[in-house]
Amino acid sequence: MPARASGRLAAGVRAGVPYGVAGTLLGLSFGVLARPVMGPAATIITSVVVFAGSAQFAALAVLSAGGGAAAAIVAGLLLNLRFLAMGIAIAPSLPHGALGRALRGQALVDASWALANRGDGSFDIDLLLGSTLAQYPCWVLGTVIGVLAGGAIGNPDSLGLDAIFPAFFLGLLVAELRRSRAGMVAVAGAAIALALTPVAPAGVPIIAAALAVLVPGRLRRRAPVAAVTPAARSSPDQRR
Repeated sequence: MPARASGRLAAGVRAGVPYGVAGTLLGLSFGVLARPVMGPAATIITSVVVFAGSAQFAALAVLSAGGGAAAAIVAGLLLNLRFLAMGIAIAPSLPHGALGRALRGQALVDASWALANRGDGSFDIDLLLGSTLAQYPCWVLGTVIGVLAGGAIGNPDSLGLDAIFPAFFLGLLVAELRRSRAGMVAVAGAAIALALTPVAPAGVPIIAAALAVLVPGRLRRRAPVAAVTPAARSSPDQRR
């Protein structure tokens, strides 16, 4: 591996450690709650294979309410539809063959995607891989601990673990809000989600909120384009 790529991978691991710590606690919460519903083995295998907290908790909520496996899978898929948009976003930054792109796409999670975003439409793929490398074992380890120690822990909400999810995503959002366009998208997405939450099925509001990414594009198209005069066209600064 080239030195530069190795350095970016290491930087990604360092950036992903705080989110890995949060992921350990989230995984612990999932393990405690899922064990009596899904069984120990299925709970751990789900975290190993799926590695998507929001989808796993959505599926668990359906199963806990008496829903069937099909309904639980649909709930998880609805929440994971966001990865389609995220995958499209990172695609131009993946100069690899089909297999290499597919394998790197498996490392796509919310925190890694946000950390790897350079802010100009491109993504640091090595940093993304390093960040996920720090988070994945933490999520699985947390689930295993939750499954094994579930009886001693009791209800995770009593420890305040239910606050980790919103705090996790708020941490991702803070850096993005420093850019004006990202702020507009966040506000528009929140408005869409809040409007749909009372009337739409679980999972639909957050997917619909992704439509907010169209707001900056529409504003750019409506912005007036300054005319370029012949004098400006021939100026030394313009030629450079």
